[in-house]
Amino acid sequence: MELTENHREADRLWASTPQNVVERCPDLIFKNMKQILTIAGSDSGGGAGIQADIKAISANGGFAMSAITSVTAQNTVAVTDAFDLPISLIEAQLDAVFTDFDVASVKTGMLSSSTIVEAVAGKLKEYTPPTIVIDPVMISKSKFPLLKEEAIDSLKTVLIPLATVITPNVYEAELLAQQDIRNIEDAKNAAQTIAAFGCHAVLVKGGHLIGDDATDVLYCNDTWSFFHAERVETENTHGTGCTYSAAIATQLAHGKDLMDAVRTAKTYITGAIQHALDIGHGHGPTNHFFRM
Repeated sequence: MELTENHREADRLWASTPQNVVERCPDLIFKNMKQILTIAGSDSGGGAGIQADIKAISANGGFAMSAITSVTAQNTVAVTDAFDLPISLIEAQLDAVFTDFDVASVKTGMLSSSTIVEAVAGKLKEYTPPTIVIDPVMISKSKFPLLKEEAIDSLKTVLIPLATVITPNVYEAELLAQQDIRNIEDAKNAAQTIAAFGCHAVLVKGGHLIGDDATDVLYCNDTWSFFHAERVETENTHGTGCTYSAAIATQLAHGKDLMDAVRTAKTYITGAIQHALDIGHGHGPTNHFFRM
């Protein structure tokens, strides 16, 4: 469908101030809502995984669709168990979404085994969505493994080359690049190593680096960009990586370029952490709807 100026205005408003958009474009916004697919695991506690993705996509003005890869028993304290869905069911979910919806962007999260990674990669190659954001989920805050060791090679060889951007935290970047990361220079080196796997861009998140700021490092087309935010002193950070990557995927769906999408998503995740919810007995979740 060819976009009119009103449609473009609706997109622009969603990307900037979604809380006001319905009042200003009541007849257009829902007809033109971008459709974003998250492929990830389910978090029974609601703070991370598919549940966090759906909230973040919605808060950033998108329509969220999902394909569940694994079901976890999880709360703010720990992940205690996980079960991978059959490959046939994962593929059936993806077929159901791609054959009916106009998927503007895809975000992947927990893909725990090489067979799941390869199945998802195969479907992404089949349907060729315009943008793919890969959050290489590997381990929970409670140290429960969410990616089997044997799946790391598959991640590198079949999935990462499809990525518009991959968004590892420091720990994940260390595993992918096989090097220690202690500072920004280390993060830059790791980003270059990961980019060599074939993806378009790498965003190494700096939340676990030492310093007053949480600085994320973006490497794209041999160019460096840095996204700074004041570090928020809180224990309630459950689901931050899922939320951030889902926000990036949604902003890309709105038509923003990568720099702008990351910048907008960075502002959003910082606000979600600043207004994090002190619920449960462990690491509480970010507040996806803090703007409401």
